[in-house]
Amino acid sequence: MVVIAAFVLVSYAGTSGRESTGGFIDDSAITTKVKSSFLADPMVSALSISVETTQGVVQLKGIVDSEQKRQRAIQLAQSVGGVRQVDARNLFVKS
Repeated sequence: MVVIAAFVLVSYAGTSGRESTGGFIDDSAITTKVKSSFLADPMVSALSISVETTQGVVQLKGIVDSEQKRQRAIQLAQSVGGVRQVDARNLFVKS
């Protein structure tokens, strides 16, 4: 079972052309930590924000209720170890 899991990770990382297996695992861990920080924060709705990480750059996408909630989500993402940059261009405030 472990061999199959390792093969899947190596195959996926090898076909992405963007990062190594270690990079994929690191990015997955960053995404998980950002989502967890959203779940733990009463101001941020984790269900309304999508999180994707590529080479340490976290992309936040979705719609939030206020600019304060948008800024809080950005702040939480920036505070996670390993995050190089936060891209929130697609994180919009509901009008």
